Amino acid sequence: MLPRRGAFALIFTAVGLILLLNFKTPSAPANLALGATVAQAPSSAGAITGTTVGSTSTQTTSQGTTSSTTSGAAKSGTYTGTAVQTYDGTIQVQITVSNGKLTAIQMLQYPTSGRSSQISQAAIPTLIQEALQAQSAQINAVSGATYTSQGFAQSLQSALVQANV
Repeated sequence: MLPRRGAFALIFTAVGLILLLNFKTPSAPANLALGATVAQAPSSAGAITGTTVGSTSTQTTSQGTTSSTTSGAAKSGTYTGTAVQTYDGTIQVQITVSNGKLTAIQMLQYPTSGRSSQISQAAIPTLIQEALQAQSAQINAVSGATYTSQGFAQSLQSALVQANV
């Protein structure tokens, strides 16, 4: 009979092997492959095109503080997110919003050297797909691409704020 520690070691080893053998990595859909690399953002970075529907109201409370609220639908158009500097390189997205819905995400900048390029090529299609499904920047990070995921989410969030989504 095995000593107690030996039995636990054997059980944990067996469970670990089962989990390892059942692990499957997600594959990126072919239709979300990255296009050509854009070396720098367009000269009109941050420019906003589109139309706004809604109104803004301002209220002043008895304490003298002011709050603004915007009502109405999101803007339709194309919006460029802030360029976010990460450990691996700069990440910047451009989004297209139609009728208040996020319809497309393009990468203007992403890391393109060495291992960072491989990480970006693998992670970005997944990040784009998740963001389009979630219609927000509140998405899960891609394992092994933490910096890329965080930079993507920050740039996307700045573009969504511009679009009032």
